[in-house]
This record gives sequence, C-alpha cells and structure tokens, in this order.
Amino acid sequence: MKDFVAYLIKNLVDHPDDVNVDVYEGEKSTVVEIRVSPNDIAKVVGRGGRTIKALRTIAMTVGARFDRKVRVEVVH
Repeated sequence: MKDFVAYLIKNLVDHPDDVNVDVYEGEKSTVVEIRVSPNDIAKVVGRGGRTIKALRTIAMTVGARFDRKVRVEVVH
C-alpha cells in the first residue's frame, strides 16, 4: 500500500523527493499519511478536493480487497 500511494503521489507533484508516506496498521483499518512540500499540497488536494478524493477512493478499493478500511490523510 505504501509503495503504491507513494508512486501515485510522486507522479503528481513537482518535488517528488519531498514526498513521505507513512502507513499505520490497526486491527481492521489502515491510516496512510502523506507529507509533501508546501508548494505541492494544492496539487495533491486538487481543485475542489477532486484529486485527494480520487486517491482516497483508489486506496479504499485496494483496502477492500484485503478486508481493511483505509483512510488517507494529507499532513503538513
């Protein structure tokens, strides 16, 4: 999950070296925290939140295959 999300984010931003993805596993859920350069936050969120919503949908779909709930957060 971590590598997959990192791959997606790195292809969206201008500063891919500043991307940091942390994954915290619980019993039935997973939290994915994304840290990017302050200049790239707008690219990750997207206009009206569309990009981050799409990323969350993809992550939740992948997590559903493994019976896990996935929450994606952008942290700055």
